[in-house]
Amino acid sequence: MSTPIPLYLHNTLSGKQEEFTPLKEGLVRMYNCGPTVYDRAHIGNMRSYVLADLARRVLEYNDYTVKQVINITDVGHLTSNADEGEDKLEKAAQQRGETAQEIAKKYTELFFEDIAKLNVRTEGTEFPRATAYVNEQIAMIQTLEQSGYAYKTSDGVYFDTFAFKDYGKLGDIPTEKLEEGARVEKNNEKRNPTDFALWKFSKEGEKRQQEWDSTWGVGFPGWHIECSAMSRALLGRQLDIHTGGIDHIPVHHNNEIAQSEAANKKKFVNYWLHNAFITIEGRRMGKSVGNLINLDQLSDRGIAPLSYRYWLLTVHYRAPANFTWEAVEGAHTALKKLHRHFVDELGSKDGSLDSTYQEKFHTYANDDIDTPKAVALVWDLIKDRALTTEDKRTTLLNFDNVLG
Repeated sequence: MSTPIPLYLHNTLSGKQEEFTPLKEGLVRMYNCGPTVYDRAHIGNMRSYVLADLARRVLEYNDYTVKQVINITDVGHLTSNADEGEDKLEKAAQQRGETAQEIAKKYTELFFEDIAKLNVRTEGTEFPRATAYVNEQIAMIQTLEQSGYAYKTSDGVYFDTFAFKDYGKLGDIPTEKLEEGARVEKNNEKRNPTDFALWKFSKEGEKRQQEWDSTWGVGFPGWHIECSAMSRALLGRQLDIHTGGIDHIPVHHNNEIAQSEAANKKKFVNYWLHNAFITIEGRRMGKSVGNLINLDQLSDRGIAPLSYRYWLLTVHYRAPANFTWEAVEGAHTALKKLHRHFVDELGSKDGSLDSTYQEKFHTYANDDIDTPKAVALVWDLIKDRALTTEDKRTTLLNFDNVLG
């Protein structure tokens, strides 16, 4: 009997690679930051959902049952990504002459179409909408207020970050850097620059499409409290794994930790996984830069969305990746070649799983989801003349449980 292969993950919280141990034997509770559905997600956003999918597949490859939640943000995410500016959904609705709910429905459906094209598994995954959990968010804010972590100002209810002694521990970010990021627009009523909104009041004389009554006044939840309330409602007070892009580390995820641990009196998440950015010609993708690319634009150039997934797998999720059309066209050619090998040369008969290759693959998968080495191993397997076509086919199908 072979020795079990331990699973190691790079934990942003410690900055180190750690052996994974679940809170409950055999079960993993995982929360993945989902889209804000005011517009179409671009291919840079998609890297986070491919990471979430890879994490789930690797966990299942290790015989864990995964309870997974990917949130849908349909209110409360402001244009500054902090506490100032317009609500992205409200702004999109005004610009396009549609309701916020219509906008949210349209882009939620497009999100599901896009992740399906990338072969992201969704069976059993819950996709809660923030607007469906407002009562839970209000209840959590009330708990924070009663515990002395929240205070009211003229424009909302804020979390007192200085009352939470470990604020900023994710990514070990110096306080001055956090303060720098918090200075979007000076709010003289905030006790500390890093304090963030739990509840925002609707502006006087302005009728929002999405607003709710609360004990503090009519308004809407802050972006950060939504994730804390939904994860608690669906997964409990402690999570095994939380994933997202590196842009969430300084503010959003540190805010989630602060409010969740202050309210729940427990460590929030044991393992934090973050993917690096996709850049185009060395620049981060962004609306302000005008360099966004979505999956339909790949298809228009004859590149299958699965080829983009293949390209993502050739770079470790924690490494920045620079998108070029040449690179993705190369990935498309490679994937077509792989499919041709599988269909034309390996036939339809199953053989035996090759234990040597499978053990190597399992080791790479369990080494912080090392997909570049796993993809290279696929080609080593195909070129290996010592194996029968039947055994190659069975072994490749085993690998594909992770690679997708």
